[in-house]
Amino acid sequence: MLLNDAMARNGLIAILRGLRPDEALSVGQTLYAAGLRVIEVPLNSPEPLRSIRILRDGLPADCLVGAGTVLSERDVGEVRDAGGELIVMPHADLKVVRAAKSAGLQLAPGVVTPTEAFAALEAGADALKLFPAEALTPAVVRALLAVLPKGTPLVPVGGITPENMSPFLEAGVAGFGLGSGLYKPGMSTEDIRQRADAYVQGWQRAR
Repeated sequence: MLLNDAMARNGLIAILRGLRPDEALSVGQTLYAAGLRVIEVPLNSPEPLRSIRILRDGLPADCLVGAGTVLSERDVGEVRDAGGELIVMPHADLKVVRAAKSAGLQLAPGVVTPTEAFAALEAGADALKLFPAEALTPAVVRALLAVLPKGTPLVPVGGITPENMSPFLEAGVAGFGLGSGLYKPGMSTEDIRQRADAYVQGWQRAR
């Protein structure tokens, strides 16, 4: 499953920071049932590679599973070996970008400036993570898209709520990364389902 194909079905990316392996499958199934098709387990979570393997083995093939907070080339190899298909980075280290592409993985590095964005695209990025979105406005997004190649997928991450998606979508973003507003360690699957439903409804309204 390609990242942009998955996001065409639903542009919401679940960022499950702090996820434990023993809850990975139930959380993943809850999010999948709500309509999300991209799930990211940050590598500073407990036993993230185990959770990635559990999610990949337990969810349908049309759900893209991968890792976030990927900081090194070694991380890329470990994620691939765990069955991960997606690398998400908070930064745009070109060594890591190239390692991910060499491994045949989908990739969304973190960028803020046009310089970072163009360099990441040249190195093979499939989408660009705009991070932290709290520091960016829809006007900034619109300005970036005016100079980037047509159709570049921009994905704001940080501070996204069901209520504030519309201005970013109007500016041209392709989707959103959802962190603590969607999932926090210790939440019940019912709480996660309710939050996921609220985000999906917000996404549908904004489109």
